[in-house]
Amino acid sequence: MLSSTTRYPLPNQRFRCEIEVERSRFITTLQEVCCPAEARDFVATLKAEFPDANHNCWAFLIGPPGSSDRIGLSDDGEPHGCAGKPILTCLQHSGLGDIAVVVTRYFGGIKLGKGGMVKAYTAAAQAALKQAPRTERITWNELRATCAYALVTPLERRLAAFEVEVLTTDYAEQVSFLLRLPAERKEGFRQMFEDLTAGQGTLTPPSEE
Repeated sequence: MLSSTTRYPLPNQRFRCEIEVERSRFITTLQEVCCPAEARDFVATLKAEFPDANHNCWAFLIGPPGSSDRIGLSDDGEPHGCAGKPILTCLQHSGLGDIAVVVTRYFGGIKLGKGGMVKAYTAAAQAALKQAPRTERITWNELRATCAYALVTPLERRLAAFEVEVLTTDYAEQVSFLLRLPAERKEGFRQMFEDLTAGQGTLTPPSEE
């Protein structure tokens, strides 16, 4: 099972879509953010882009999907709890991490009421979250693997199963590989390596060289 703290989905790029509810335009823009300061910079950018909008409501979530320790939200003048909170709720149930969303509203002349606004902001956020391209946040580890020449081919055949990338190869009395692999694969790879080499190979972090 993959660790949610080392590997999780996040937006691949800035994404925007628009819906209309009772003549009001709701323009949703989202992107990856790595910290609260970057999220607030993103919000400021959108407010500058849509200075004539009635509201630029927003929320952000830093960390793995569903996180609640580094979050932020704003109703930006809408009735309390009608915009920022439903946007944040959408983020926490989206399966995405490290994300900020701004929903820009141009009022269309028809009042929605509190319940209607919650539904509209929820729909606007969900529309973007469902369509946005995704990538993965991966925490990488590097390891130095050294083994006998006879084990090189058997080892290379097993690398793909652990998503291992070979960065460099050194040929001396034994063969030494500098490897990169996802953090959650490290222990499984270590066990496979020990079994393959019958304990005769070495596996160390580059920092210990």
